[in-house]
Amino acid sequence: MVEKKRWFIGFFVIALLFISALPVSAAPGYDDKEIRIAAWGPQTGPAAPWGTVARGPGVLASIVNAEGGIYGRKIKHFVRDDQYNPAQTKVVVKELVEKYGIFAFVCGTSGASGLAVKDYLAQNKVIWVGPATSIKEYVFPVNPYIFTIMPLYEDEASVLTKYVVEKLKIKEIGVLYQNDPYGKNGLDGVRQRLTKYKLKPAAEIPVEAGEKDLSSQILKFKNTGVKTVMMWVNPTTAVIALKTAATIGYKPQWVASDTLSDFALMHKISGGLWEGVITGAFTSPPDSDHPLIAKYRNAIKKFAPEERPGLFFLAGMMFTEPLIDALKRTGKNLSTEGCLKALNSTKSFQGSGPKITWTSAQHQGTDSIMIWKCGPGGSTTVLQGWSANDLATWKKKK
Repeated sequence: MVEKKRWFIGFFVIALLFISALPVSAAPGYDDKEIRIAAWGPQTGPAAPWGTVARGPGVLASIVNAEGGIYGRKIKHFVRDDQYNPAQTKVVVKELVEKYGIFAFVCGTSGASGLAVKDYLAQNKVIWVGPATSIKEYVFPVNPYIFTIMPLYEDEASVLTKYVVEKLKIKEIGVLYQNDPYGKNGLDGVRQRLTKYKLKPAAEIPVEAGEKDLSSQILKFKNTGVKTVMMWVNPTTAVIALKTAATIGYKPQWVASDTLSDFALMHKISGGLWEGVITGAFTSPPDSDHPLIAKYRNAIKKFAPEERPGLFFLAGMMFTEPLIDALKRTGKNLSTEGCLKALNSTKSFQGSGPKITWTSAQHQGTDSIMIWKCGPGGSTTVLQGWSANDLATWKKKK
């Protein structure tokens, strides 16, 4: 009898251990009173200037909640610091999903970090709207749970390269790219456009995200005769590049990704060197008279007065707009399946950014960018309005 009891206890313990080892199913992320959304982003580390993107959705949630919520449900927003480290992204995303139950993620900085968690989110049927990065791996093949807003870095790079060659009449182009999916996708876009002109980049130089000394890279650009340096790097790396170039008297036309289009910030941290830099842009200027941007600036003063209403913070709100729209169209009987249906029927949605269209077969919201130039004091000059990539990969697939 004693042996039988011991056997039963042992079996029970083993069963508990087995069950605890199984993956935890994600909670639905909502109840009758709230809908839980979340964002990860670098609040510390070399990419910390991008961290404000993750905090922006909180103000949009406050606006929605102040207006009565969505069918009586309030939006609860969580933010986690992943330090621009994919391993840490896995930790914070797993914690949010399994401890709190998250209905949808928004924003989410870093292509490498997104790749680290996208399959986990899909397995747990957690929606991800408006990644604050845009790489091919998010949309080809279609992931039923990811809905991108930003144009692919490949599309952006292709449009920017076209502007450099056709408008600036410059063919000697170098590329400084982060050695990860973000940077490599940008490089692909430059190559895509230059191939059409039967040209090649004069220099292609990778850089690691935390690299501090860029003297050899910048000297190579100078010695190669590069007249335009195009960058897909984090803010800290970009500033180091410009400061290094200044010390050796190298003055190319700098052209950068839309991820570096917060001119007020970049002008400040570069000590004014950012003036004259050309970038892509995925939303309206933060100082524009766009009705939603004006509304958001006022809301930031009210709900988050400690925050600067800069481009990255406003972008976090823009990335969340289509999710709010889909939640409203889903109706009172909320479900993940119902929200997915609403997202897949999004057609020419116009928030504070470009028009967004999604179908079940196409989750790249747009391939259009604007082109800006940084003016005195970090001001914005719009060089070119919304422009699509005529060489876009998804257009070739249709």
